[in-house]
Amino acid sequence: MASPGYGKRPAPGQSPRHSSDFAHLPKREAAVAAFIDRLPEGAAMDHKTLAKHIAGYGQAAIRSALKALTNAGHLRRIKEQVARDDGVRWVTRTYWSRTARSAAWWQEFCRSVRGVMLDAPDDAPPANTTPEAEPAPERTTAYRTLAALGRTDPRMTLSAADCERLEPFATTWLEYGASVKHLIRALTDGLPDVIHNPAGIAKRRLEDKMPPKPSREPETVLRSVMVCMFCDTTEEDEPLINGMCEACRSEDEDDIPATFRPGPRPADVAAHADAARIAAGLPPRGRG
Repeated sequence: MASPGYGKRPAPGQSPRHSSDFAHLPKREAAVAAFIDRLPEGAAMDHKTLAKHIAGYGQAAIRSALKALTNAGHLRRIKEQVARDDGVRWVTRTYWSRTARSAAWWQEFCRSVRGVMLDAPDDAPPANTTPEAEPAPERTTAYRTLAALGRTDPRMTLSAADCERLEPFATTWLEYGASVKHLIRALTDGLPDVIHNPAGIAKRRLEDKMPPKPSREPETVLRSVMVCMFCDTTEEDEPLINGMCEACRSEDEDDIPATFRPGPRPADVAAHADAARIAAGLPPRGRG
């Protein structure tokens, strides 16, 4: 898990999960996006941490993928000044959106982070009017843990129906901070010699041994500012382009898929055009 304030935070108004969520991304970026999307709130998602858990990609590859995801509108870092009972402090939070957002949407979200965004963003993907087959349900960590109990103790083998019925209880355990190992131990340690109803035992233990809900210290966000995804430069220091400062955006830019690279700035285009006209013996635009 990340240090307080630095872990994953979900952006509001995301579309429900779908098998085609990241079809617009290259293979590497889609794999990283799918992994991040399933991380619990608060989980660390810097390139060094992610590289330890995503097989086949090193730190440099993960960092490049995060740059592409930032350009594509899935990631932003926001620095927030929060007031709590113990005083006022700044925290930097990484916001994730399964639904790709425009730079304007993120700016509006940053300005309104103290309240609730009332208007639905106008860059949400259009509804799919073409009938398609219902995708197979994606199994959660809670379901997979229940389904694998029989490997730890064959007497606790559960049916698919049992797993679906108990899944909400197991999900709550994980949301309250229990690890998968903790959940398995709670369901398999100290079992009676004879088990006639493994689902009944699992349900009773899930209910009776439920860990306490973690308390989140109440806070009020006093001020918020966008910060570069890869350094501490804020939008008050210099304009950020798609969530990145000029230096970080330019670094290893060849690794960012062309589709997600921001276009040249109008002033740069105009300067290049004037230089070309002068080289050709013509006056700059707007003159003689």
